[in-house]
Amino acid sequence: MQLGTHTGSATSRYQFERRYRRALLSVPVTLHYLIAGGVRTWYGISLDICEGGIGALVCGGLQVGETVSIDLALAGRAIKAVAIVRHTSGVSSGFEFVGLTPEERAHIVRIAGHS
Repeated sequence: MQLGTHTGSATSRYQFERRYRRALLSVPVTLHYLIAGGVRTWYGISLDICEGGIGALVCGGLQVGETVSIDLALAGRAIKAVAIVRHTSGVSSGFEFVGLTPEERAHIVRIAGHS
């Protein structure tokens, strides 16, 4: 999987309306992203989720616009999603999913609807 920095402009978290209703969800997450010399792995915990993205507590130096790979387990199903960092402040970050399969998206919608 190729990871890098997304070239689209980052939108301030205060300048948009959410497209999807988020549900509170607390599950372990693992992030992978490219740095000079290799792939960096960080661990954290989710705060909320929707079919469009996830909020998480992750320690590290994430930058808005970076592309990451996120691993999480939802109701016994492993999800490995590519996401773009949309906001970050200290340890809290928001990620927009890109390239989810229809099955993964439907699974997230089911989980978010039952949280």
